[in-house]
Amino acid sequence: MYKVFVNEKKLLLSKHPEDLEKKLGYENYTTLEIALDLLENTSVQELNVYGENLEEIWQEFQKLFRIIEAAGGLVNNPEGKILFIRRLGKWDLPKGKMEKGESREESAVREIEEETGLSDVELVTFINTTYHIYVERNGEKILKCTHWFEMNFDGEDTSKPQIEEGITEVAWKTTSEIENEVFPSTFKNIKLIVKEFWNLKK
Repeated sequence: MYKVFVNEKKLLLSKHPEDLEKKLGYENYTTLEIALDLLENTSVQELNVYGENLEEIWQEFQKLFRIIEAAGGLVNNPEGKILFIRRLGKWDLPKGKMEKGESREESAVREIEEETGLSDVELVTFINTTYHIYVERNGEKILKCTHWFEMNFDGEDTSKPQIEEGITEVAWKTTSEIENEVFPSTFKNIKLIVKEFWNLKK
């Protein structure tokens, strides 16, 4: 199944109906347009579009957007803390758009090093991809696909925020700080990937 965040609301594309606030059986791409309209313009918080051929639904869904691919990571240090950045008043994980010719892995390492000031970040393994939708100033709809990796860092802490990217703080956070400080002031897809990472570690 695919989880996509639309203005922090959840759109779930799945093979079988899921127990969400609203469900729509997939007929054609119009079903997807109706789903997006409900999430963008009504009080519906979560919506499930389901159909037997999930990959066909996903292909049709992607055609409604310009797709931007990004990569980033959850960077751990030897104390078991995770590195977060603060941008526009919200906690986030370091990430950014992939450049032409880059692999996901290269892009993730480059973006982390640029946004946090660290060097020699070690890439460990792929975690998952998150999806969210936003609208550009010109009205163009974007589907952003962010590929997340687990990273380790065990060098000299040279972390400093990349001010020109709107980042005001870089901070290592413990599990309890993440739950009490980060989660109340972050995005749902960031919460999702952190929780997924914790589950992998159990």
